[in-house]
Amino acid sequence: MLAQQVAKKYSQALLNIVRDKSVIDLASTQFEDLKELISADPALLQFLLAPQVLDTDKESLLKDVFASRLEPLFLEFLLVLVKKHRILYLPEIIEQFLALVAVEKGIVIALVTSAVALSDKEQDELTKSLEKQTGKKIELDIKIDPAIMGGLIIIMGDQIIDGSVRYALSQLQDELLKIKVA
Repeated sequence: MLAQQVAKKYSQALLNIVRDKSVIDLASTQFEDLKELISADPALLQFLLAPQVLDTDKESLLKDVFASRLEPLFLEFLLVLVKKHRILYLPEIIEQFLALVAVEKGIVIALVTSAVALSDKEQDELTKSLEKQTGKKIELDIKIDPAIMGGLIIIMGDQIIDGSVRYALSQLQDELLKIKVA
């Protein structure tokens, strides 16, 4: 709960700044790249979270690594997160920020969980179906989770569509448990 509150506060502040400076597209691109970097190599975030590492060392690392890769404004944002001890929430802040940018552009991000990878055709069909249903432009954020056994789980904003086999089996189990055997 705290992570969501912190992410909402900082991502909204960042959006307000980039909107004022007219660099929304640049911010979106650079924070998307940062998201991929953190996902691909969690060592950076682990270093930034290490309590035994001084904040000045964390700031130095960020400056060394990102001075040539990020807009100075975005680097300063990361430094503020370190100073305020909020760097722990960086992945959530980035997610929330990218979602706010999508809303700003009139795009709805659909978080899709599938048991197996979806083909390009399946992704296109799902996108078209969701766009027809919502009347908005849809971007898919697909994650693979074999634990759902089959089907899809789709989350768009506050709406959850659980069409997974795991959920169907759970519902069937609940129904079977309600039956009284004489």
